Amino acid sequence: MTVIDLGEIRDDAASDPPARPPRAVGRPYRFVAVLLAALVTLAGAAPAPRRVAATLPGGPTAVAFVIDDRVYVVEPPDPERGVGRRLIAYRVTADRARTVWRTPLPGDGVGELAWAVDGRLLLAGRTDNDAGWETMALDVATGRLAWHQPGVAFPTGDVVLLHTRDGDGAEETRRLDVRTGETLWSVPTTSAMLHLSLGPAGVERVVLVHDSGRTEVLDAASGVRVTARDLRFGEPPSPGRTVVAAGLLLVIGTADDTVTGYDLDRLEPRWTVSLPLVDFAESCGRSLCAYRQASGVWVLDPATGTTRWADSRSGQALAAADGRLLVAQPTATESRLAVVEETTGRVAAELGTWQVVPRAGRDGPMLGVRPDVDGRLIIAELDLAAGHAWVRDVLPGVVGDCRAGGALLVCHRTDGSFVLRWNR
Repeated sequence: MTVIDLGEIRDDAASDPPARPPRAVGRPYRFVAVLLAALVTLAGAAPAPRRVAATLPGGPTAVAFVIDDRVYVVEPPDPERGVGRRLIAYRVTADRARTVWRTPLPGDGVGELAWAVDGRLLLAGRTDNDAGWETMALDVATGRLAWHQPGVAFPTGDVVLLHTRDGDGAEETRRLDVRTGETLWSVPTTSAMLHLSLGPAGVERVVLVHDSGRTEVLDAASGVRVTARDLRFGEPPSPGRTVVAAGLLLVIGTADDTVTGYDLDRLEPRWTVSLPLVDFAESCGRSLCAYRQASGVWVLDPATGTTRWADSRSGQALAAADGRLLVAQPTATESRLAVVEETTGRVAAELGTWQVVPRAGRDGPMLGVRPDVDGRLIIAELDLAAGHAWVRDVLPGVVGDCRAGGALLVCHRTDGSFVLRWNR
């Protein structure tokens, strides 16, 4: 069975206080949501005037996505009314949201990922029986369904990469034309661990680590093999584990407590360091974060493997900006956020307990939310440079489930509807 690792895919938010993110198949779908929690000192903080743009209908299990100046709401089927699942697109301007189109969606699955490429809205999510994933593309202008295929898709420039598994367990990774759904190239991945290495435009390299130890690196744009080597990462019952992060293939030794970094151009070893009980690793700013199985992190120089600093208390690094990292610091009862200097690990500020809001792209501020009394939701801007959580608003009757994109924030209300708020 193929195990997918998304390597450098990072999200700016999460959904639960950092339990260690799973390696294997769960990690690709952290793209959908990454959580943070913590507690901020609000003494003397007066929230700015509310900037509510509009409210939208939805339902308790509806899902909303923010892309540019639009909000897309996936409404679940309503058997009592004889209405199937549908997608509604709203354009938000000034102080109102205007319906652009409504369209029925096939199946009864749950939308979990959405992004726009070349005039297409890509929507991916679990199928109605939760047995797999499906991806569909709709015309942004009209809502017309362009194509619908099984599998989970990842952005790859102006096309998409789709990972599929059929009923017999055969697995395949394909590159699709985003407008037509036509397969441009494909590779079988049934007996390999699949890793994806990302760049600014999405997936750039596909790394296949076969059960035999043979490892291949493919160019995601063309499917052409960049390099291949027979790398034996230890023998059973203690073979090494592999992760792609910071432009490297990392081999985590289970027998000798070593981590070795291989470049992705020639699969030649760059460095080997001794790090006991490493669980997984990922990019964090310009560094490489390696996490212990229980708790703690090593922050490494990805060029040399040298440890820049280590902390036995810190949890996952959730975001990076201005030479600083936003990290979760678990306690016995909660997980709190702190801002630390990336190169030294010095704690620059304690932010308290916030849930970081997932956002589409890098535009707009990093936001955190947390429940207040009487069903209100406090919204704050998490400013890593200043080391401060600036309270921006308090919304009544909001349960959370927020997403941001550009200048817009959308959150679920207690009655199932959605509230839209400007972040400007």
